[in-house]
Amino acid sequence: MDRKDFLITAALSAFSVSTFGQVKKQQEQFIGDCETTNDILGPFYRAEAPTRYDLTHKDLPGTRIELKGKVYGEDCVTPLKNALVEIWHCDTEGVYDNTSSAFNQRAKWLTNEQGEYAFKTILPGKYLNGRLYRPAHIHFRVTAQNSQELVSQIYFHGDPHIIEDPWASKEKAALRILPIVLEDIKGGLAVNFDIVLRGKA
Repeated sequence: MDRKDFLITAALSAFSVSTFGQVKKQQEQFIGDCETTNDILGPFYRAEAPTRYDLTHKDLPGTRIELKGKVYGEDCVTPLKNALVEIWHCDTEGVYDNTSSAFNQRAKWLTNEQGEYAFKTILPGKYLNGRLYRPAHIHFRVTAQNSQELVSQIYFHGDPHIIEDPWASKEKAALRILPIVLEDIKGGLAVNFDIVLRGKA
């Protein structure tokens, strides 16, 4: 399947998929399985990425997407202001920028009053992990006051390499396999990822 077919299939597969599970209210408390699950940090995290929305530039190959969502507290409904959202991923050739001062495909952002964050970036490529390709993925590290740190990854609907990947194929990753949505009349693509943090013990 080429990139165009993949994008069309993924975008049409679901427009209303939520990253949340079941949530119900019981005695004024919300309970359920809405908490965002963790994933491996991986070997390529770098501290001190720049604070920026746009990770792209005119000479950067790849399909542009807007990656966005909200960060919530453990009750699944309270937005968290000033949560630090860090992302990093490889380029279309499967290469991470581990050394340059440009911090390519790396950024951080603080959520606003409504708990919202957003990044403009590209769909990452893939690379071999032993004999298998890792599915395309974007790493997240999210920290907020009075919440436990979250280290996680997102994957994309229709990626054939998910089924054999030791991390993406786990049951707990199911709500982090996301559709790529045709969000506007000009063909703009978006990935929506809402995040729920567990409170500190």
